[in-house]
Amino acid sequence: MTDWTTAAELATAAGTMTLAVATFASVRSANRAARTAERAFQVALRPVLMPSRAQDHSEPVMWREGRWSEVKGGRAVVEVDAETVFLIVSLRNAGSGIAVLQAWTVRPGQMYGSEPPPPIETFRRQQRDLYVPAGDVGFWQGALRGADEPLVADAQAAVAAQQTLTLHLLYSDHEGGQRTVSRFLLVHDDDPTSDADWLVSVSNHWAVTPDGTLRSPRG
Repeated sequence: MTDWTTAAELATAAGTMTLAVATFASVRSANRAARTAERAFQVALRPVLMPSRAQDHSEPVMWREGRWSEVKGGRAVVEVDAETVFLIVSLRNAGSGIAVLQAWTVRPGQMYGSEPPPPIETFRRQQRDLYVPAGDVGFWQGALRGADEPLVADAQAAVAAQQTLTLHLLYSDHEGGQRTVSRFLLVHDDDPTSDADWLVSVSNHWAVTPDGTLRSPRG
């Protein structure tokens, strides 16, 4: 005779198993959709800083000393006085989100792709809010000031020798996320017919992970 109690229990177990599999598949699909949506949202906010183009407009820049400088498209300004090194770079944001400049560091000489950037904690914080709109042109500015600043003498000597300078910029999206470090090279232009002294190129980009380590898109 049919054991109806056992059959009912088996049917209930099969139904529960089917429901569990369907729930698992639904949750997995929802998680995948959520990750895709989050990734799309991040891409919509992500800035990517590059040198501006030679045909881009120039930017007037004011310093706290009251002096003014002008940086042309695709160029940098490197000016030196007795105790200060003034630096400006014309930038273009090739990403889809606003770039908020956070901090920077500069050193004489050219650093290559195999060399990692300096530690994030050694970067100098920006003293002025600087933004580069998505798909548009802006600038970065920074200065080494004072006789007590250890890099001033080295930078002055490098500029006098027309030596390449390596600049690292730390920036984020407008919410402070997706922090990125980009390496720029400021190269002296030896062309006597040129209307500016310093050219700009970018060599590397690194994403800053939540734990503060750097990850190259190249892996």
